Amino acid sequence: MSVTGRSNEELHEQAAEAARRYEGSTTERERVEGRLAAGVRFPDTPDALAVRADRILERGGLSPSAVVADIHGEAMDLPDANERIIDLSNELQAWSFLPRGVRAGASVARITLRRDGRELPHGTGFLVSPRLMMTNHHVLPDESFASRCFAEFNAQVTVDNVPDTAVRMELDPGAFFAADRRLDFALVAVTPALNGRPPGEIFGWNRLSVQLGKLVLGEKVNIIGHPDGRLKEIVLRDNAVLVRLDDFVHYRTDTRPGNSGSPVFNDQWEVVALHHSGVPKKDDQGRVLRQDGQPWREGDGDDAIDWVANEGVRISSILKHLAGLDLDPGRRVLLAEMGPDSGLDQSTVAAPALSSPAAPGVTTPPATAAPVTESGTEAPKPQAGRPARSTAFGGRRHLVFLHGRDQHEKQPDELRRSWASGLNRGLTLASLPAIDPEDVWFPFYGTRLHNLVTGRESTAEVIGLDEVSAAAAAEVFAAQSPTGSYEQLLYEAATRAGMPQDGPAATEGFGAGLVGALHRPLSWLAARSDVDEWTIATFLRDVDLYLGDSAVRQSVLDSVMETMPATGELVLVTHSLGTVVGLDLLTRLPDGLDPVLLVTAGSPLGLDGVNERLLARGPHRPPRVRDWVNVWCPTDGVAIGCPLEDERWGKLTQLAVSNGRDRAHKIEEYLAHAGAAGAIGSVLGRA
Repeated sequence: MSVTGRSNEELHEQAAEAARRYEGSTTERERVEGRLAAGVRFPDTPDALAVRADRILERGGLSPSAVVADIHGEAMDLPDANERIIDLSNELQAWSFLPRGVRAGASVARITLRRDGRELPHGTGFLVSPRLMMTNHHVLPDESFASRCFAEFNAQVTVDNVPDTAVRMELDPGAFFAADRRLDFALVAVTPALNGRPPGEIFGWNRLSVQLGKLVLGEKVNIIGHPDGRLKEIVLRDNAVLVRLDDFVHYRTDTRPGNSGSPVFNDQWEVVALHHSGVPKKDDQGRVLRQDGQPWREGDGDDAIDWVANEGVRISSILKHLAGLDLDPGRRVLLAEMGPDSGLDQSTVAAPALSSPAAPGVTTPPATAAPVTESGTEAPKPQAGRPARSTAFGGRRHLVFLHGRDQHEKQPDELRRSWASGLNRGLTLASLPAIDPEDVWFPFYGTRLHNLVTGRESTAEVIGLDEVSAAAAAEVFAAQSPTGSYEQLLYEAATRAGMPQDGPAATEGFGAGLVGALHRPLSWLAARSDVDEWTIATFLRDVDLYLGDSAVRQSVLDSVMETMPATGELVLVTHSLGTVVGLDLLTRLPDGLDPVLLVTAGSPLGLDGVNERLLARGPHRPPRVRDWVNVWCPTDGVAIGCPLEDERWGKLTQLAVSNGRDRAHKIEEYLAHAGAAGAIGSVLGRA
């Protein structure tokens, strides 16, 4: 039997097993359908409804103002309130529902088989980590079969209804392959692109969660896939979850055979199941029926079958199976990249970088003894920045990269190469020559800022992501704010992002999901951007600390000035917190250094709570700067307040760009756009 024949045979076996489970759950299904017919929207247990409602609120799946407006209008007990929250999340979708769906869909690919010189669409897969793709066991039954397949991303039509440019990426089962026939899943590595970027960095990937609360009975689901091998399609919310078994879930929705391996999403675009089979209708004799009511026979084709429901494999069951695998260290590292929500072991070392190898002669500096912080823990020794070569750009023009926060665990040389790599992609698109990373000045204050932040926290107050929520951490940050301005910054950012001014009622009485006054603005910002709550909370903490503590500001600026040119023309490219530091830096430049171009990327400068506390005070054009380019991404939660519309900023070029999924705030994404890179390259190449 051919490999495709074996695959089709397993598909029919999976369908038969799904039908047996469907028949075995008839009593439960009829109970659910009866309650649905009686008007019960979500016929699940009170505990399941409570967990689901909390998850919706915690994940920004529903506008807090919508909850307040609907539920505060009448008295109801907690079970009714939970059901109403779930109902609202199904019926009232924020605008972000659509772009988040587009973002999730980008991670879905068509799996194509090479056979006898032909390329045959075979199924669907989706990225679940930067380097791993999930599909069905009956799509990729073993490593040998997987090695004959490739993934096609962007196999879809554009907004103009013309075919998009598909991107092929080879599967690499030799690097990682795990599969299970009973759960009908396969997990396989995908090779990186020619430039070394893993597929998840290009198309995004889905963060799988082993936690409960992602779906209840009666709720709607969405499926994105390649039915019958066609271009990407979506089944959107015209369905209902009927039965939830230990490892499987049954739902009504119209899917086709090519959808095997498709992700099943809830309305918050979390993957809740792996679609693997339809459930065929059978007669009293157990024979599969066609849509015309006649018994199905070999040769009729799967299209002729009367499918009565669909079955998906619960993601939590797959993750629990993966957690029990005995893998070598290299494969454990790849599995750990699925992230902490997966419940998989995160104690493994970081995976090997996929970027270009270091230049010959570059070595890692030896470890040295680290100083001790006020909390008694050892702090990393501050690293020095990297000057440019004296011959760079004729020796009279200087390109300086000024980084943002959370860089303390990275090497300045690696960061400089990463920034230069992003810029070179943009320069190529702009038809301008690439730059050498060693021609760039790279001041580095990451370790010093980190030591200043951690040195302010007592041992009992050190905050870890695994220990508290982002909202709880934000309350600590607000209490520790040098000037009491942290909460103001957070609320101003959320207001700029459109959060209604509904007052304290928005945080009353709906369980842990809305406890704490700072949960609301955090969840609002995260729901309307591609940046998570923890990143937003800690970013604003560092901005507030820099602006509010003169000793911190002085130390950071001193660190930057240690690696700056003294004379010549300056092209200053700044990012994130570095845009704030950069504007302060411009007030301290020596007279012989002429800032001919300033670039701010992913900047919070539009917030009054930021610009009014700069050394130069208030929104106005930076001193001595000839040209200014501000580049921002609408889904970057740090760039709230952009574009910089206040007329006091003076004349500047505003560039709105679209960055990759889960990379909205990445400087490499900003610099890879032709507009931003072209502005830099044209100045560097000017005679």
